[in-house]
Amino acid sequence: MKKNEISFTSHGVRCAAWHLTAGRDTAGGRPCVVMAHGFGGTRDTGLLGYAESFADAGFDVLVFDYRGFGDSEGTPRQDVSVRRQREDYHAAIAAARHLPGVDPDRIALWGTSYSGGHAIAVAAQDRRIAAIISLTPATDGLATLAHLVRQGGVGRLARAAGHGLLDVARALVKLSPHHVPIVGQPGSAAMMSTPGAEEACLSMAGPTWRNEVCARTALEVGLNRPTTFARRVPCPMLMQVGTNDRVAPPDAARRTAAKAGQLAQLREYPVDHFDVYQGPFQQRVLADQLDFLTRVLDPSYTGARVRYREVI
Repeated sequence: MKKNEISFTSHGVRCAAWHLTAGRDTAGGRPCVVMAHGFGGTRDTGLLGYAESFADAGFDVLVFDYRGFGDSEGTPRQDVSVRRQREDYHAAIAAARHLPGVDPDRIALWGTSYSGGHAIAVAAQDRRIAAIISLTPATDGLATLAHLVRQGGVGRLARAAGHGLLDVARALVKLSPHHVPIVGQPGSAAMMSTPGAEEACLSMAGPTWRNEVCARTALEVGLNRPTTFARRVPCPMLMQVGTNDRVAPPDAARRTAAKAGQLAQLREYPVDHFDVYQGPFQQRVLADQLDFLTRVLDPSYTGARVRYREVI
């Protein structure tokens, strides 16, 4: 397994990526897993444990930073834009299809949290995608907002909207962004303030990760609804849900998997949102992912695609 620093362009901006090359060749080209992090995450924060295991198992891997995050270029920095991040996924897929030795028709998408939802939407738009892994995904922003109200009351939502409006106002008059923390202690202004969230993120944070995002992103959380794409998913999907997830509502993920029908394999684990990056449950989740990818990215596998043709 080799890890090479590469880059690709998304809408004129350079995005940084690692290309992990599988340890063995495969007739007809190697499958490739395209990976990006969730809300405000960077490629050096908890993803290599998955990526290196995929490469050891025979898959190439492309792990990238969104525009404005980590080692990628782009401004404003730390802006979680659903539209821009999905555009970056499409650009990363195009880059993966041109990597030496990669089979362009055996590209799998791997996403977690926010990117777990992006993977569903992007695959629905790119019907050549061969497989999806959606880990503790944020699939329905409306359900997330309701979840936040149940946890912290309407006041918490109003405070987040106030920070967002301030950030938008500063952008309109070309001032620097107004940032809020990604994670923080309960009761703070952080986007995620469930007990243990800050400690979990800090324990795995890489050198490029910053605990801040542009506050304007709070205003579009409710508009981020990957669940609306689920019926258009063209390939097998492994959806892995934390039954104790206090960030991404598990019921919303279950409903999204149900919409995908026979194409979706739903697995549940007794974990909270950040428990899947380290420790014993990371190994359990990873084992299920490797089993899934080995099966559905085999050149002889056609079952899910046949079932999809029957569904439509």
